[in-house]
Amino acid sequence: MKVIEGCAGREEAIVSLFRDTFTTSEGAEEGAVVSGLAQDLLEGPPASDIRVFRAEEEGRVIGVAIFTPLVYPGQATRVMLLSPMAVAPDRQGRGVGQGLLRHALGALRAEGVAVVLTYGDPGYYRRVGFAPVAAASMPPPRPLSAPEGWLGQSLTGGTLPALSGVPTCAAALDRADVW
Repeated sequence: MKVIEGCAGREEAIVSLFRDTFTTSEGAEEGAVVSGLAQDLLEGPPASDIRVFRAEEEGRVIGVAIFTPLVYPGQATRVMLLSPMAVAPDRQGRGVGQGLLRHALGALRAEGVAVVLTYGDPGYYRRVGFAPVAAASMPPPRPLSAPEGWLGQSLTGGTLPALSGVPTCAAALDRADVW
C-alpha cells in the first residue's frame, strides 16, 4: 500500500470509492449522500483548504481520508475536520485505514495542525488515537444526530483544548444531512 497526498486525476475513483463503500455498509441512500459530499469537497474549496490522502495498491484507490479546516471564532488553534473517510469493502480489516490515518495525521502534525476532529464510529477511530469529545467543550458546526460520534485527537501531545463558539466548516459539510 502506498499513501499519496492529493487527488489530481483521481477524483472519479475517489468519489466511486465513497459511493461503493457507504452503499455496501449503509445502503444506497447513504452511498449517494457521502459520495456527493466527497464530490462537492473535491470540486469546492480552494486547494489550500482541503487535504486529501489516498491509499493505493497497484493503481487502485483503496482508501481515502479528506480533511478540511474547522475554524473556531477568535481562536488561533489550527483544527482540521476529517470527513469523509472510506476504505474499500474488500480491503477493510487489513490495516489500510489505520495506516492511511497515521500517515495523514503525521503530515498534518508536521504542518502545525493542533487538533483533528471527526464524526464517526468511536470503536474504529479509537484505534488511531481519537477520543470522545463533549460538544460543550468543542462545539460541532451543526447539531449532532449521534453525539457519541464526535471525536477528537490532539496532534501536539497535550490534552485537547477547550474551544468555544460555533465553528465554520467547508460549505459542502455545512449541511444537516451529514451531521
